[in-house]
Amino acid sequence: MQSKAASPQAYVNELPEDRQVIISKIRYVILTNLPRGFEEVMSYGMIGYVVPHSLYPSGYHCSPELPLPFMNLASQKNFIALYHMGMYADKSTLDWFVGEYPKYGKRKLDMGKSCVRFKYMDDIPYDLIGQLTSKMTPQQWIDLYESAFVKK
Repeated sequence: MQSKAASPQAYVNELPEDRQVIISKIRYVILTNLPRGFEEVMSYGMIGYVVPHSLYPSGYHCSPELPLPFMNLASQKNFIALYHMGMYADKSTLDWFVGEYPKYGKRKLDMGKSCVRFKYMDDIPYDLIGQLTSKMTPQQWIDLYESAFVKK
């Protein structure tokens, strides 16, 4: 479900009250742990965390007019989704997250290539999300992105 909200706070405000609480808490954890240089924006109809053009003028190779995406947060119909491109691009980050998850959640990890789905609002690993958020600086993400996705 993509939103047409103009800002992350507008996105939160249009959610049902129970989801507003959860998304706001995840957003707070992300913003508290996000390394300096990333920016919070609306991206693909979700709350996005990006490397701005001021740090990476080339932008996203699929759409250079867009800043380089790093993370997204979305409230979907049946779950909350956290997308983390660093896990998609870096096996060691993915392996770390998969290994740590059982220490924080009561239920089985539900994830795709870069998307972690939280179906149970009482079992969101906020501390683990904070650790994941802090694992990569914008420059580390740029270097990884260029090595994994950009054709030289």
